[in-house]
Amino acid sequence: MLGHSEGFLGNRHLNIEPRVDGTPNLSGFGNLLYHQKGGLPIISPSSRGGFWPPCVRRMDGLMKIFFSVGEPSGDLHGSNLIQELKRHDPDIECVGFGGPRMQKAGCHLLVDLTQFAVMFFVRVLLNLHKFFGFARQAEKYFKQHDVDAVVLIDYPGFNWAVAKRARRHGIPVYYYGVPQLWAWAPWRIRKMRKNVTYALCKLPFEEKWYRDRGCDAKYVGHPFFDELVAHQSDQSFIEELQQQPTPLVTILPGSRTQEVETQLPWFLKAVSLIREQIPDARFAIAAFKESQAEFASTLVEESGLDIDVYTGRTPELMQAADCCMACSGSVSLELMYHQKPTVILYHMSKLLYRYARIMVNIRYITLVNLIASAKPFEPLTVPWSQDHPDCEDIPMPEYPTCTDKSELVAEHVIQWLGDHRRYNESVSQLATLAEMYGHPGASQRAAVFILESLTGKSLTTAKSAA
Repeated sequence: MLGHSEGFLGNRHLNIEPRVDGTPNLSGFGNLLYHQKGGLPIISPSSRGGFWPPCVRRMDGLMKIFFSVGEPSGDLHGSNLIQELKRHDPDIECVGFGGPRMQKAGCHLLVDLTQFAVMFFVRVLLNLHKFFGFARQAEKYFKQHDVDAVVLIDYPGFNWAVAKRARRHGIPVYYYGVPQLWAWAPWRIRKMRKNVTYALCKLPFEEKWYRDRGCDAKYVGHPFFDELVAHQSDQSFIEELQQQPTPLVTILPGSRTQEVETQLPWFLKAVSLIREQIPDARFAIAAFKESQAEFASTLVEESGLDIDVYTGRTPELMQAADCCMACSGSVSLELMYHQKPTVILYHMSKLLYRYARIMVNIRYITLVNLIASAKPFEPLTVPWSQDHPDCEDIPMPEYPTCTDKSELVAEHVIQWLGDHRRYNESVSQLATLAEMYGHPGASQRAAVFILESLTGKSLTTAKSAA
């Protein structure tokens, strides 16, 4: 039997720490079974997983990591992760599916998968044969090349297929920024447990949720905060807005055109109600693209309200605002980071609202409220209300609805602008959360975790995620 031994299988190189009795200690190796052949320890896949353990490295010292990324936001997160991996090891070879940002960071793209990111259902069906082809292409690559790890970001429908094929070839799989199964598809945890070696979590409550269901999970933080720190805002524009003596309310109707068209009319109705109480309040709409700005300008003109519309100024408008009205989404994290009191509205059809009430398994729709909640996975029995005894005092009042909630939305803004104590309480609550969870460095922590688990070497990491 080997003492402090090195085991080999194919081109993979395993460091095996011995137990006191001299047998190899495989306790950290997840789903692998140990047996002995010819005096050497052989690591073989278990019936459940088929993963390679931590402490895997290429014999030639060069590491190859395969990426599968399908969304533009994932392309950005992937590019930051690749830069961090290469900062620790410039010789790492990154290859796979991604987008232009990843390519610029040094990833050899087999396919630009981001071009298929935004598609209606019919277009998805028409392109289904392409996705099957991409999955086969990934498996062919795994057969023909020595891949040390697979990193998945977003795009769960397709990435499950990639993870399954990587498992067949004994390649460890890291899901960076795991899908929000806890919200919409908890039954899919079986796929995660079977095909993914490590779940790298963006949100603090996710690690326990995944661990409780048998997955190896690690909270690394949200890569969104890395991008916030890196973004260079136009300070002169912010100062210009803040120098005016009257309060500014920024309206964030969403980044998708359908969201803007659905949410903005209700926000404008709330503006009318706020102006009745606070006539000198200023309002600005942050549009994601020019076509949305044109729609907003037309709607504003028809309403007769005095509201400025801007394109490409979202970060500045958030920072300059006294408070905000926003559509639900990851924008809530940025608003938390900048400590801006915000009320969330998400208006939907009656059919979609009923479907969501049945299918969604979480207490709130806003990420910041989930982070703050002591019971994120216990759905409310009644719609949230700040006056209801069974409802928590959440950081961002939220109204997922199929009815008119503009009066309630307006009420929160009026309270913040008219009551300094209420306003300061909201800012303080957001500041506490930002201090606890709004740390940049997710890309670095994820890169360090991946490299440490593959090489067995300890690396210096950034400030912890929590």
